[in-house]
Parts: sequence; structure tokens; C-alpha cells
Amino acid sequence: MSTPSTRAAEGRTASGQVTMAAALGQALRHSLEDDPNVVIFGEDVGPLGGVFRVTDGLARDFGDQRVWDSPLAEAGIVGTAIGMAMNGMRPVIEMQFDAFSYPAFEQITSHLAKQRNRTRGAVRLPIVVRVPYAGGIGGVEHHSDSSEVYWAHTPGLTVMTPSNPADAYSMLREAIALDDPVMFLEPKSRYWTKADLDLPVQAAPSNRAAVVREGTDVTLLAYGPTVATAIEAADLGADEGLSVEVVDLRSLSPFDDETIGASVRKTNRAAVIHEAHQFCGYGAEVAARVTEREFFSLAAPILRITGFDVPYPSPKLERYYLPTAERVLAALDTWEW
Repeated sequence: MSTPSTRAAEGRTASGQVTMAAALGQALRHSLEDDPNVVIFGEDVGPLGGVFRVTDGLARDFGDQRVWDSPLAEAGIVGTAIGMAMNGMRPVIEMQFDAFSYPAFEQITSHLAKQRNRTRGAVRLPIVVRVPYAGGIGGVEHHSDSSEVYWAHTPGLTVMTPSNPADAYSMLREAIALDDPVMFLEPKSRYWTKADLDLPVQAAPSNRAAVVREGTDVTLLAYGPTVATAIEAADLGADEGLSVEVVDLRSLSPFDDETIGASVRKTNRAAVIHEAHQFCGYGAEVAARVTEREFFSLAAPILRITGFDVPYPSPKLERYYLPTAERVLAALDTWEW
């Protein structure tokens, strides 16, 4: 029988399940154990264990030479990580909240992303930037942004986002092992999602999308927090006789054309769901890319169900802003079937 201390060390709850936050914490713990060059720093990741408790216990168990609190200076956090990586370390840094990364935008896009190309491959930067992102927790703007398109638009950055505890563990481990920078986007509203897991777990490669529900009438393309929305829409659609396939993109850059293309050729219809604003959002790239490659398979234009083109609203209005299963099905009803 497992004890409370054993369960905590394994990242499991009293029910034996693992939350996404705990799976991420275990991925960090195992990476620290396996590689002495891995270090973790950021705002409140030390003794507090992070505002979402992802780093809980790591400073205690690995000491302040491996896990420490940084000043409130995001550009400095990234700049410091770049210098450490150039000297053989593997920093994993946290931005605490999505929009807190904007002061570090220049460091990330001008230096972190470009150093390998700038040095013709001589200098690689094995840095993971963890970014808790998106809404659904009653936060306000600057704490609930979906900033994925900024990073996916930048050559030199790999952009990943898990939607479940198994992927969270496996993809973060893979990200830390890569020799190039990774923007690792963690959906805050999914931190407390639970699953029966025995860690460590090896999921599918992080650069591949996953068909998480089979269907024949339409493909819903989702990632991070909206995978759950897509699955809920598929369940509701099934009650109406609609067979919905759900694809979890997992990797936003690079993009898995093979898996998405195969699904669209099977269903002949597709819709993209994300929380970010629609105008120039990630869904626009997905729609254009799939149209270019699968135009003759499509029976209808690709739809986008997204957040609205306004700043992220106050908590009282959040439920009107976020895409819902009902909005997804209403959008599908606009097609001529």
C-alpha cells in the first residue's frame, strides 16, 4: 500500500491518479535526476513551488544551485538562460503567466530562436521556456492570454502544448532533452485534469498529432485547452447523429501535415478550435495550410471557432469569450451538408 509521502513523490493523488500539474512536476524531477546540467529558475518556482505548484518540492530536494527564484525580470530570465546554455547547461525557465513573457519577446525572438542559425549550427541552445497559457481559471487579461501564434511564427522555435497528463510528462521530458529551444505551453485550465498513470510514461513523439476520437463526418482540429472542448462537441454531435473526429495537434511548430491531412481526406470537412483571437490567429495558418494541401478533398470551407477579437475579458465575461461545444456545433450547422 502506498503512503501519502510515496504518492506525493510519484505525483499521484490519494485516489492514485496523476494530475497534469503533478505529471509536469515529475517530468522536471526526473530530468533533474538524470542530467546534472538541468537547472530550473523563474519567478516563485523555488520554495513556493510555483503559483500552480508544478515545481513543488524541487528546490527542497535539489537545492538552490539547481532550482531557484529569479527576480521579476522576464527578459533577464531568458537572457540568463541563453548565457548558461551557451556554457553547457540545460535551463528550464518559467514565465509564470502567458503575457508575462512579452517583456522577454525580444530575447526570445531575436536571440533564443536565432542563435543556432546565426552561428551556422555551432551554438545550440537547449532551453525550455515553460509558459502557463490560456484562460478558464477566472483570471484577467495578462493572465489568460493565448500567445502561441507569436512563437509559432518565429523560425528556430519548437512549440509544443499538451492536453493531458501523459502527454504533459512525456512531451516535457522530450523538450528538455532537445538541443534547441522549445516554447512549452501549458494550458492552465487543464492543470488539474487527472488520469490513471504509472510514471514515467512514454507517449507518442511530440512532433506528431494524435487522433483522440475517430469519426467520419468532420475533423475538429484542437490543441491544449480546446481538445476537451472538441471532445465534448463530438459527444453532443453524436447525440444528433454526427460522427466527429478529433485531432489533438500537440505540436504547433513543426506541424504534422501527415496526420491532419489523412484525417481531412477521410472526413472531407474540418474546423479549427482555439482560445486565441481569430484575426491572424493560429487557426488562420491551419486553415490555409490544409486548404493548400487538401483542397480537392474538402467539401466545405474550413471553419474557425475561436476567442473573439477583443482583449481577454474580466472573469464574469470569460464564459462568453471562450469557445464552447455549443459554439462548435452551431458553427458546423452553417455548412450545407
